[in-house]
This record gives sequence, C-alpha cells and structure tokens, in this order.
Amino acid sequence: MSAKIRLGILGGGGDSLIGVLHRVASAMYDQYEIVGGVFNPNYDDNLAFANKIGIPTDRIYTDFETMIAEETKLPESQRMQVVSVLTPNFLHFPMAKTLLENGFHVICEKPMTTTYDEAKIIKKLVQENESIFAVTYTYTGYPMIRQMRKMITSGAIGKIQKIDARYYQGWINPIIHDKSKRSSTWRLDPKKSGISCCIGDIGTHAFDMVEFVTGKHVSKILADLNYLYDDNQMDIDGTILIRLDENTKGVIRASQIATGEENGLAIRVYGDKGGLKWEQENPNYLYHLEDGTPLRVLKPGHEYNTELSLDGTKLPPGHPEGIFDSMGNIYKGVAKAIKGEAYDHAEFPTVIDGTRGMDFIEKAVDSHKKGNVWVDIDK
Repeated sequence: MSAKIRLGILGGGGDSLIGVLHRVASAMYDQYEIVGGVFNPNYDDNLAFANKIGIPTDRIYTDFETMIAEETKLPESQRMQVVSVLTPNFLHFPMAKTLLENGFHVICEKPMTTTYDEAKIIKKLVQENESIFAVTYTYTGYPMIRQMRKMITSGAIGKIQKIDARYYQGWINPIIHDKSKRSSTWRLDPKKSGISCCIGDIGTHAFDMVEFVTGKHVSKILADLNYLYDDNQMDIDGTILIRLDENTKGVIRASQIATGEENGLAIRVYGDKGGLKWEQENPNYLYHLEDGTPLRVLKPGHEYNTELSLDGTKLPPGHPEGIFDSMGNIYKGVAKAIKGEAYDHAEFPTVIDGTRGMDFIEKAVDSHKKGNVWVDIDK
C-alpha cells in the first residue's frame, strides 16, 4: 500500500488553472496520491479528463453524493483521507460540510463559503471533529512572505505604524462594460459567487496577507466599494481603511478594473525601526528599509533566512520560485498535519483564516451600504 496521503479532488477539470495548480502542488513533495474524485459535472467529460491526466477511473464518480456514498464504504486504509474542493464558490459550503461530517480532511479554495454564518458552521465542525482544514490563500506559501512574517513578528522593524496592501487586476474590465457579459459571468452572480466579487475574490487575499505577515488581527474596517453600473450587484473595485490591534492603521486596495494589471498583489508594512515590502509578480525579492541604511534585498535560499522560509524553498539561490511552489508549500504543511508531524502553524491557512475572511467580506459590503462607516470585525 502506498504511504502517500490519499487525495480526492472536486472540480478543477478541463482547462481550469486552479485544477492544474492544485494537482502540481499536491505532487511537489511526493506526499499525496490522487485516487479519484469528480472533476467535471458531466460524467463522460469526467472520465475523459481522468484518462487524460492518468488517474484510474474506478474511483471517478458521477457526482459528489455518489463519491461520498462509495468512499465511506471503503476500509479506512483505502478511502480518501483528504479532499480538495476547487468548485465555484456556492458549492464550497455544502461540499465541505458533508466531507467533514463523514470524516474527511479538507483543502478548500477561497472564499471558504458564501456567507459568514456558513463559515462559522464549518469552523464548529472542524473543531468538533478535530479535522485538518486548509484554505488556499496561496500567497502565504511564498518563502519570502514567510520570511516577512517572521521578521515582523520577531520585532525586526519595530512597532508597526502603517500597512498598505494592494491587489490590482484588470481582467473584468472587458466584461463589466457589456451588459450581456456582466449578466452572464458567474463571478458577478450573487447566487453563485456570494455577495461580493472583487473583495470576495481578491480583496480577501489582501486581508489575509495583512493578518498573516503582521501576526495581528484587523479589528475595524471602513469600505468604499465601486459597482460602476446600477444593474451590477457585485463590487468590482474597492478601497478599505483598516485598524488593527494597538490602533495600527492601514489600507487595503483591491480592483478588477485596473486596466492592464495582471496579478498585482503587493504588501508594505512600516514600523518605527524599518519597513518591509513585497510584490507577488516579483516574489523572490523582499525589500528591507531602514533610515540611514542602504536598501537591502533579501532572496530565498540563503542561510540568513528563517527556518520557516528555508523549509519552503526547494531550489538554490538564484532559481525563481513561483505560485506552484507557494501552493506546494501549503500542501506540504497540510501533509505534516494529517500525518501528525510537527509543523509551524504558519505553514497553511486554517479554518480560522477562512472564517475571518468571510467576516471581512460581509463587513466590507455592510460598511459600504451603510454609507462608508466603521464596522467591527469579530475577534
């Protein structure tokens, strides 16, 4: 019998970028074996895709319900141990809930659910069942983001004074100005995507990144969102002021109409002794600023980095590591947790991060609708 963790996958078939990302990440450290799942809603397409990627078809199921029924009949030593949920947002909650109730660990794409109430139900189930639950805020797996976290939480830049998180994309710009297109994409359909498009899709990444690198919780937010058209129910741009513990302040800027932008996630944190800044499109460079000292550029793979950063570095210095490696580090951390091995709690985002992300999304929309007022994020 294989010593690898038995992994099932829901969604991610066809030409899905997310599907490729998760499959490659799961293979990166030789910790997982994909044993089956439901990649596509159409069974013939499902089988064809399994054959294409070389997965045996005996555990490729017609639908999610059949997968649960058949997998739970198998002996504990054969059934799937963990299932990755890569479906559109509205399916995350019912699938994750059923998986947890039937004893599976879960790796879930973000946002974790479509409502904060659903997220709290998932959180309760995880805690009651002592399950492993990861939410793929992928960018937390980058070695230099892990380095940034350790430097900030160890006091390398002193007391935090200012935070600036930005996530700019332009992909929805060609869609939003065409009424037929903006009425047909699932990202702008609240029944499938939840109450938010931009903040729910990418703003929540920036929010999680703020809390991850600082080790602090956002306590209050004030949001000003942009919808562009009266018939569009979903935000596609927004600016959110944030307050953290100890009255530290900052801003989260997110947009899907930043024309020409590709995947511009960036974060800057300034303390009273120095600052750190990082950009996702150039992820191997962490910039360390101090008054009266030349700018320093830290890169992965060097001995001056922390153990957490080095653990997530697979290549010698000078060899670029990217988003596949970042997701692979998250899968690696989940594997340690499933196997009962020691791991750093920064190795993968948990159900707590997913729940706080849903609270952030709802509170941002609430703040905007109430006239751009301060609202509290639950502790």
